[in-house]
Amino acid sequence: MSIRVTGAVALCKLLQAAARLLHRGGTASPGRVALKLCPELPGVLARGMEILVITGTNGKTTSAHIAEQAFQNAGLDCVANRSGANLLSGITTELAHNATLLGRCRKKYAVIECDEAAARTALGYLRPKVVLVTNLFRDQLDRYGEVTHTLENIREGLKKAPEAVLCLNADCSLTSSLAGDLPNRTVFYGVDRSAADPDARPPLLSDASRCIRCKAEYHYDYVTYGHLGGFRCPHCGYARREAEVAVTKIDALDMDSSEVEMRIYGAARKLHVNLPAMYNIYNAAGAVAAITQMGLSAAQAAEAIGTFHCGFGRMERFALGAAGARVMLVKNPAGCDQVLEFLAAVSGPLELAVLLNDHDADGTDISWIWDADFERLTALGTRLRRVYVSGTRAADLYLRLKYAGLPQDTLCIERDYAALTERLAAAEVPVFVMPTYTALMEFRPLLVHRCGGGEFWEG
Repeated sequence: MSIRVTGAVALCKLLQAAARLLHRGGTASPGRVALKLCPELPGVLARGMEILVITGTNGKTTSAHIAEQAFQNAGLDCVANRSGANLLSGITTELAHNATLLGRCRKKYAVIECDEAAARTALGYLRPKVVLVTNLFRDQLDRYGEVTHTLENIREGLKKAPEAVLCLNADCSLTSSLAGDLPNRTVFYGVDRSAADPDARPPLLSDASRCIRCKAEYHYDYVTYGHLGGFRCPHCGYARREAEVAVTKIDALDMDSSEVEMRIYGAARKLHVNLPAMYNIYNAAGAVAAITQMGLSAAQAAEAIGTFHCGFGRMERFALGAAGARVMLVKNPAGCDQVLEFLAAVSGPLELAVLLNDHDADGTDISWIWDADFERLTALGTRLRRVYVSGTRAADLYLRLKYAGLPQDTLCIERDYAALTERLAAAEVPVFVMPTYTALMEFRPLLVHRCGGGEFWEG
């Protein structure tokens, strides 16, 4: 075993170093090769570590950045797969990078973002101290299938980690259901009714409109976004649990950040969230729950939420054009709707670029664009100066935006990313870019080359 471990770790390190020299990242492929040589490698590398695993549909990367910031602020080195390589291969690469040739990690702590499907296997290897499950929405139907299948993947993974503390989103009826049949100790987090928009209503197309236990239709006391909120089943009684970590009031929401009031295990605290939008307020609440269960204080969690920097493609800023650009990754209807809601609240003029690819990492089924509420963009009126569409499915996206009611003289197809960069650089107003994952990986290097910035694996 030790010879195989040493050989696998050495090979992984060598392949990653070579990839970095070629500016190719080396975030997943070295681990994939190492796993073929030693399938048990991630379990060996994780021994003796205190690990926080973050999984779920939306918010994994941002939540992981907050948690990593908390450890850094506390002077505690931790392993983190900040590049977003969250399959078992990427996790293995990061652990091996921080390990000795004998397979012992040099750091005590780890913050690991884990793909929902990969959680089925990875949790058994990692044996985490805490698992944060952010939410569950329909995503990449060609890969994950229905959302209940994703839920089952996470459930099966958690069965292999019975000692882990679960931090579950109380407002997500799917995520919350994990507490029903697992022995793990559970902490709930969420947004209380007092902090929700009283006029918000469940979406017409919900990912969880019926009770996961008895299939009766949910009633909602309030809604935050998507199917999240104060759900309850009138038939069997399954309902939102009271959250130990809860946002009780939103004092301010602006273009760059949020000010909230949060109840943390009974104590009230005001927090500055260093990103805007409701979905990042959820990320903040989940991070507080996870960070404190890892042994850090509420004060340390609050400091991290106010000081962390977003990961690549997550409200990431670039000094492009006269007023700058912000890049916001989208991958499913729920996340896209939150970005569109954010854009609808922009007060001044803007230009928008939406980049839609259909590669395996994006999900080859792009029908989700018809469920996303692009009609929200019409609220911007003449403030929306120009909308560029690009990517392998630019024509499909153009059609969707046309049916959403956007004027055709506003829409422009620009398939060449270099030309698109030049167009956006000429803008006199703020620019917002909404790419899917592989489009982000293709387009972002052009922004970095022009404006500066770190490599994607640097977070």
